[in-house]
Amino acid sequence: MFDYLKSFLHPKLYCSDTVDLLEEDSRNAGFGRSYASVDYGIYLHNTNIRVGYCDLRIGMNKELYYAGNVGYRIEKEYRGNHYAYDACLLLMFIARSRYHMKHMVITCSPENIPSRKTLEKLSGTLIGTVDVPRSHWLYARGEKVKNIYYYKL
Repeated sequence: MFDYLKSFLHPKLYCSDTVDLLEEDSRNAGFGRSYASVDYGIYLHNTNIRVGYCDLRIGMNKELYYAGNVGYRIEKEYRGNHYAYDACLLLMFIARSRYHMKHMVITCSPENIPSRKTLEKLSGTLIGTVDVPRSHWLYARGEKVKNIYYYKL
């Protein structure tokens, strides 16, 4: 699944059979952020076709319990091809091997059926469905309830 030669030549590139993740930005905790994160473009494998983006949020705290360690978005014309699933598998590999994370949480809104199917396909354990606190940035953008999934890495 993972192309080690490519990752050796391009240390910010992670490849699978279907998608490649290219690290595009990283932010440390601070300046109003309580966690570090790394942003990746999602590209069709061995092409320059960008199909979406994702981020890995490192660590765990109350903010990330609701937001999760992973966020992703696949552009509309590329949805339905399991690219989010493939990207999440790569993010799990990165979390375990590069950041030494032993587990992670990924969340989705209950009404987001495609995302929920992705998280179930990743074989996570549904911890529960919870209300997002009014003080959380997710609530401000209209996400008031989250399904919380746990993954052992």
